[in-house]
Amino acid sequence: MVSSKETTPAAYLASLPPAQREVIAAMRALVNARLPEGYVETMNWGMLSWEVPLSRYPDTYNKQPLSYIGLAAQKNNTSLYLTSVFGDAALLAQLQEGFRAAGHKLDMGKSCIRFKRIDDVPLDVLGDIIAATSVETMIERAEAARRR
Repeated sequence: MVSSKETTPAAYLASLPPAQREVIAAMRALVNARLPEGYVETMNWGMLSWEVPLSRYPDTYNKQPLSYIGLAAQKNNTSLYLTSVFGDAALLAQLQEGFRAAGHKLDMGKSCIRFKRIDDVPLDVLGDIIAATSVETMIERAEAARRR
């Protein structure tokens, strides 16, 4: 995995080659447009990251903010990390069906969707997934996982 040492989203975008910058900027715009209130955009884990800030939920297992979405330019693709899909079978099914219905191939790991061009993904489906999980729900899931 390619990891950036940049410390701001603007610096990260500026560091990318033009073709990757275009894809990352388009996906970033979608995330920022559909992101539920309360998450913050930052650089973490060497990529763009949207998180529950520690000021809102400081009691995490690793003392890092709860990650909601990550976005990174990799060597051969772009990776969009949707942690909410990993923890929610209904959202995963919605994502899979949305890709199928749009005629797109879903290249996905546990929570990572890989794609080369912005046209390779159904933006409306991703926007709905991004908008689906509130900060409160992310915190509830974190607390439930700790109780297990």
